[in-house]
Amino acid sequence: MKQWLDFIPLFLFFATFKTYDIFTATGVLIASSIVVYGGLWFKYKHLENGQKITLVATILFGSATLLLHDEAYLKWKAPIINWIFAAAFLGSLYIGKEPLVQKMLGAAFEMPAAVWRKLNWAWIGFFIFAGASNAYVAFYFEKYWVDFKVFGSLGMTIIFMIAQFALLSRYLKQDINPSNPSEK
Repeated sequence: MKQWLDFIPLFLFFATFKTYDIFTATGVLIASSIVVYGGLWFKYKHLENGQKITLVATILFGSATLLLHDEAYLKWKAPIINWIFAAAFLGSLYIGKEPLVQKMLGAAFEMPAAVWRKLNWAWIGFFIFAGASNAYVAFYFEKYWVDFKVFGSLGMTIIFMIAQFALLSRYLKQDINPSNPSEK
């Protein structure tokens, strides 16, 4: 449920953009991001790294958009965030004991190291593609940019996650019931 809260600022941005304009929507995006992530921090006393990156990028790119009255800054937010995530997944292959995707999903899946590495590469590819497609639509199909930002990016993410889960479902960890010895 907590992950769905990340989408509140995006949907508020979309609704405000459709009602007003990009600059009003940018102000709503910044304010709602601060409220949502501030609330999460207040409740859990921490934010995940991806949430921190998203919040900082929203404030920086959104503020530049408002101060310079140029929407190009906000258009670069999604591609750059996606490419930062791709770099983090890539870096985890060379720094640390396990790939980033294993740190994220290791509690739910039990897989050989080679499968974790392949999955990590899939996430790298996804984030590179997501960033490139966001940039392409933002600068070559400006009329559809906000629609793509909300529904296209979300759709790509959902499709990627469903496909990934379908492939990984055989690696799901099985819970063992300690009260029933026949399940041991």
